Amino acid sequence: MNCHICNAATRAHFTATVLNKYEAVYHYCKECDHLFVDEPAWLDEAYSEALAMEDTDVAVRNILTALRLAAINYLALGDRGKGKYTDVAGGHGLLTRLMRDLGFNCFWSDRYAKNLFARGFEYDATQGACLAVSAIEVLEHTLNPLDFIQHALADHQSDTLIFTTEVFPDDNPPLPGRWAYYAFDSGQHIAFFSRQGLTRLAERLGMVYYPLGRLHVFSRKCLPHWKLRLASNKLLIIPLALFAASRLGSRRGRDQAIIRSQTNRTRA
Repeated sequence: MNCHICNAATRAHFTATVLNKYEAVYHYCKECDHLFVDEPAWLDEAYSEALAMEDTDVAVRNILTALRLAAINYLALGDRGKGKYTDVAGGHGLLTRLMRDLGFNCFWSDRYAKNLFARGFEYDATQGACLAVSAIEVLEHTLNPLDFIQHALADHQSDTLIFTTEVFPDDNPPLPGRWAYYAFDSGQHIAFFSRQGLTRLAERLGMVYYPLGRLHVFSRKCLPHWKLRLASNKLLIIPLALFAASRLGSRRGRDQAIIRSQTNRTRA
């Protein structure tokens, strides 16, 4: 089997049981340092609900991610209230709502989930170009990560992708039982990278990779690396995010007025 990113030959790294009944072969591409499942037959079942039941850290993850994005957007991307953002594959819209509460003009996009928390702020082309696109815990769900990134950036007219995913050691994808991130019970994780693999993926996209721990940035722009690192410092994330929010002002009240106006026009 050939790699779905670079078309190089791959080898079977291991076989595992997914959703307690499907036998899956996990293929490894040494050229991309990338592990993946080709054409998993169980995805419809795995996504019968957009949010896996075992994803118990969804709330705290969104809160912490919102703070990190706020610090990065304000400090490293230089946003002063004029930038637009979209959270792609944004689930039920919690992160989008949090970002708007912190003062950022963030929109929601997801083909497979229902927008519950950020209704009225769905992205469409009329919103214009986005300063950055976020994809939180998404890349490991994609059948073709390169294709997903290309479309996410093109569809939202952006040059920068900020995403999270857990990485394995360079040139050494773990075997089953040694890495919980495979999440065999949920069946939703089908693509995995090392930091080296993400570097190679960014190069194929003609982008620069900025590793920030579990958070990763791909950009066609030359971003100030020291500002990215400063905005990702564990001791500074919350102060920077709250400073940005104090300068930008929450959008809660403004958003409520927008929704009321839209509702009144619909009723009329």
